[in-house]
Amino acid sequence: MDRSNHQSEIRNQKSTALTLTLSRRGRGFTLVELLVVITIIGILIALLLPAVQAAREAARQVQCKNNLKQIALGCLQHEETHKFLPAGGWGWGWAGDADRGFDKRQPGGWLFNILPYIEQQTLHDLGLNNDITGRTLTAQTPLAILHCPTRRKALLYPYVHYITTGMDYVNLIQRLPLIGRADYAGCAGESKDTDGNWETLNICGYGPYSLQQGDSWTFQQWEANVPSCVTTGVFGIRSTCKMADISDGVSNTYLIGERYLDPDRYEDGLEYANDQGWDLGYDYDVNRWTIYNPAYDPAANFEYKPLQDQPGLPHGRAFGSAHANGFHMALCDGSVQMINYSIDPETHRRLGNRKDGQAIDGKAF
Repeated sequence: MDRSNHQSEIRNQKSTALTLTLSRRGRGFTLVELLVVITIIGILIALLLPAVQAAREAARQVQCKNNLKQIALGCLQHEETHKFLPAGGWGWGWAGDADRGFDKRQPGGWLFNILPYIEQQTLHDLGLNNDITGRTLTAQTPLAILHCPTRRKALLYPYVHYITTGMDYVNLIQRLPLIGRADYAGCAGESKDTDGNWETLNICGYGPYSLQQGDSWTFQQWEANVPSCVTTGVFGIRSTCKMADISDGVSNTYLIGERYLDPDRYEDGLEYANDQGWDLGYDYDVNRWTIYNPAYDPAANFEYKPLQDQPGLPHGRAFGSAHANGFHMALCDGSVQMINYSIDPETHRRLGNRKDGQAIDGKAF
């Protein structure tokens, strides 16, 4: 074969190879190949989504913990200024009143009283000089710091709990369709009368029917068993708890924490423990309890067991949260701890009691 023929043959071979290569490239993927790729992508997404959701929940928990930290610091700044923790207020029939100071004369509860200490002085003062419009605006203001982001947003929610008698809080807002709420509650410990009986039904109420009755403390008579009732927590009816009153130690006593709610009732205001606003006095909406007594039947103790929010289960006396791994509690030293739902009920009770003298193992919570 001469040289020219040899070169021609080489050119033909290269042309054939290039044609085959281009043919393969133009053929594209087969259906089987596409299905394999789609399957792999689906598996990767399935593996990634839980991690993304877990990261988002972790971020929400950090925000929730930070909310409680800021609120707890507000309580401690209140104590530093007034020499007692925020007043507990008079009952669910009363709203915060900026004209009545911060002590036992204040009908509003602890959340209203810490407003100046969580950078909400203006909101606190809207009702000064008996400004009903200002007090209405306070009740209608949602605060992001009062909401756990895992549970619900800081929005206005329906207010449907109307009555036709009484005064102040209900009469003030019964004409309002919406109201601000909170996901956090102050620890009221246990309600115990002087005979040692544990109160379960008489721990809340409307409160006094007049300012004069509230100032004189005669409204204790609104429930038959309440006159001898005392709280063992840091918040109670008309309470002004001092640091000296926390004899068990500030690092061993609950201050505030996340409260249980029925997810079916997050938004409609129909649950008895989620039907009022955040600026009212002593009530289920802003306080929770840690009662435990071995002499109780299991159902009675269950009413105060901390739980993760469960659809269809009203559980308005207990702490709890929307988190799967536990609920946050701020202690009286300002620290915030994640508490497991399986915490020993006696340990939970002791943490809620500021003065029972019972030792607590730090590892227990």
